[in-house]
Amino acid sequence: MSSIKHVAIYGKGGIGKSCTASNIAAACAEEGHRVLVVGCDPKSDSSITLVGRRIPTMMDLILDGREIKEEDVVYKGYKGVKCIEVGGPEPGVGCAGRGIIVAIDFLRKVSRVLEEVDLVLYDVPGDIVCGGFSAPIRKGLVSQAYIITSGEYMPLYAANNISKGLVRLNTPLSGVICNSREAAAGREKEIAERFAEELNSRLVAFIPKDPIVQQCERRAVTAIQGAPESAIAQVYRSLAREIMGGAEPKTPRPLSDERLRELSME
Repeated sequence: MSSIKHVAIYGKGGIGKSCTASNIAAACAEEGHRVLVVGCDPKSDSSITLVGRRIPTMMDLILDGREIKEEDVVYKGYKGVKCIEVGGPEPGVGCAGRGIIVAIDFLRKVSRVLEEVDLVLYDVPGDIVCGGFSAPIRKGLVSQAYIITSGEYMPLYAANNISKGLVRLNTPLSGVICNSREAAAGREKEIAERFAEELNSRLVAFIPKDPIVQQCERRAVTAIQGAPESAIAQVYRSLAREIMGGAEPKTPRPLSDERLRELSME
């Protein structure tokens, strides 16, 4: 099997999935790893803080019908991180899954970038009824899967649903990441740890809420680049090392809805 790590980051919309993925990419690149970020979310915002601006999506270029070269879709960002935005349908129109499959197949025809890196990070929609959720797995692209949540009920519910999707796809889970919302009266980390444990996984990172992250996003940079000495940058660096280390993945055991609600209220 290839030594290239293919890592999928899953999470509900608004949980900070793209922000976390871009900071992981920046941290890995700082340590000398060759990194490719593949934005599979129709929002197409995975690469903004790495490149400094929004880049064209593969689907838009394919639909334009003109000849496409590698330089049209692969953009270099911070510390040489390569970025691709798959793009997708407008909200409420079609499914992202088909677009991801078409884009990845097309990318392989015009570029060898998927084989020229140490780490490929897929920023994937967390909607398990959408084909975008399963496309990277069904294409045999994912070797590690992580779920981002917080300690609130709805993000935990979404994370639990994602784990059900992974089970159906026979894909193990490498870990849970908690992106704090400062919920649960200071018990958010404890709740996330309990959730991960009962899910037959573990909490690999607790990312505290920090205004530095939003300040950097407004400047279109990651916290790694914009605030390299900050405590939050060190959290992302630790998470990046964890992912590159590659903990042994386990088959998740999704919780019952009743247990989820109990957990969020304990």
